[in-house]
This record gives sequence, structure tokens and C-alpha cells, in this order.
Amino acid sequence: MSGFPTVRLRRLRRTPALRSLARETRVSVDDLVYPLFVTHGRGVRAEVDSMPDVYQLSVDNLVPEIDEVAALGIGAVLLFGIPESKDALGTGAYEADGVVQEAVRAIKHAAPDLLVIADACLCEYTDHGHCGVIDEGGLDNDRTLDLLAQTAVSQAAAGADVIAPSGMIDGQVGAIRAALDRAGFDETAIVGYSAKYASAFYGPFRDAAGSTPQFGDRKTHQMDPPNFREALREIELDIREGADVVMVKPAMPYLDVIARAKEAFNVPLAAYNVSGEYAMLKAAAQNEWLDGERAAMEVLTSIKRAGADLIISYHAKEAARLLADGA
Repeated sequence: MSGFPTVRLRRLRRTPALRSLARETRVSVDDLVYPLFVTHGRGVRAEVDSMPDVYQLSVDNLVPEIDEVAALGIGAVLLFGIPESKDALGTGAYEADGVVQEAVRAIKHAAPDLLVIADACLCEYTDHGHCGVIDEGGLDNDRTLDLLAQTAVSQAAAGADVIAPSGMIDGQVGAIRAALDRAGFDETAIVGYSAKYASAFYGPFRDAAGSTPQFGDRKTHQMDPPNFREALREIELDIREGADVVMVKPAMPYLDVIARAKEAFNVPLAAYNVSGEYAMLKAAAQNEWLDGERAAMEVLTSIKRAGADLIISYHAKEAARLLADGA
């Protein structure tokens, strides 16, 4: 067989053991962060129509969920709040007895070692659905910063380990870092939603969180999807302002941004596998168009392969079970 190749890459694909031996990228349960939606009231466990197996939970129903998350080995949760009432300034976000603050206290009582990340944004709490103070039809960036700083301090006081400002408001990381330090929470970390795009993939989240804008959109403060270099500038600014972790959101349509950010910056990098990405796979699996479990693990692996150190995903519990079974 003159000229037949002696290098046969299939040799290392022949059996599961060989494929595992040669595997370059591995998703671990330690990589995963599980998002949770916490609402007011008691006895609430309401499935989100567009997100199968994802629920709005009242604080009393949060503890069993936390027990399950901890038993699966997931080390961190990300909390989003759905208040009982809303107003123009989103006061429910920074009240001492706000729904996220109460949830943080309940989690820390039930599972002290579980890392609690608190979303710091006003869109779930404002009656207009925007991420900050609206002035003459537009978002007032700097007035919003003051309210985000109050929110972060309130969440840290309740016991949150990490604050995650998600509004893409200019200067939000710096304002929050300064406020936390002044209040004595200098060890509370910040995850910056550094490159958050104005994406079509957030629709199911807005169903879950009740945060759909009542007018206009968020394109003036979230990033324009065609832009790449701007994402690197945004990430660099967040690092300068004191972000401990930076993020790219969404994940699947922006794997190139994740990869470049990993190369460019020596800081922990998170990626958010968002609600629309999750809903697409679940809908396809329910219609038996694809193997949902295999697809979910393939997606998470692609995000890890691109360079993400942390993956925020609604698949986290499912993935943790699959990983425990040797997926």
C-alpha cells in the first residue's frame, strides 16, 4: 500500500475510552451557574411557558430547589427577582426586604456554602420595563448608576457573594465597586455583563422575569450585534472599573467574541447561554427533531471550547445529571 497514510486519526476515536483519552475540552459541573427566578407570595411554582422545566419560585419554594442544586454539585446560582409591585424608579430592586434580598437570606441559611450571585438591574422592577431611570423618553445613564449602586449594596448586605449588573449602563461596574467599598463590602465580587448584545434571544427571559419594555427597545445601551471590536473595548473598560469576572452574552451566536476575549484578557470569563438558546433546543427536542440531551451538552462544550471559564445556563441541572452519569 505504497503512499497509504501511517497517521490515522481515527485510531483515537475507535472506542469510548480512546475518545475520552484524547478529549481536548471537558465541561465540568464546576463550570456551571444555574439561574433562578424568584417571585413574591407563597407556594408559587409556576413553569415558564416558553422555558420548559424553568419556574418562577416564591422564596418558600426556593429552598427545595437549592437543596437539589447543591446535591447535583452545582456551586453557584444567579438570582433574578419578580417584585409584587413596580414603579418608575424600580424601588423593589434596592429595598432591604426586596424579593432578591429575601431569597439571598433564605439561600444562605439553607446552603451557606452555595455561591449566590445577585442580578443588579432595574428592568424587572420598573413599570416601564427599561433598565434604569427614564427621562424625556430616554434612559438617564448617570441617575441610573446611583440606583444600581443602592441595589448592589442592599444585595451585599443581605449576603450576596457576587453582584452582577446586567443593564449595560456605562460606568455601572465602577459605580457599584465604589459603593460596595464605601459600605464595607470590599470583598464582594462583581461579574460585569461586559459585552451584552441587543439580542433577539432574550424573549423567553422577558416572559419569565416580566421585563419586556413597554415602549422602545434597549439598543441605545446594549451592544449592536454586528460589532466585534467594540466588545473588546467594553470588556477592557469593565476590567479597569474593577470587574472581577467579565461576560459575553448571549453565548452561541457570539462564540467568536468569547474566543477573542479569552485571548485578549487575563481575567475569568463568563458566558451566558441565554433563554432563547435554551428554548430553541427544548422545542426541537419536544418535537423529536434532535436528541435534546446530546444537543445541550454539545452546546455547553462549544462554549467551554471557545474559552468560557463559567457558563450560566438553564441546562445546568440537566447537564449536572448527565455529567454524573458519565456524559
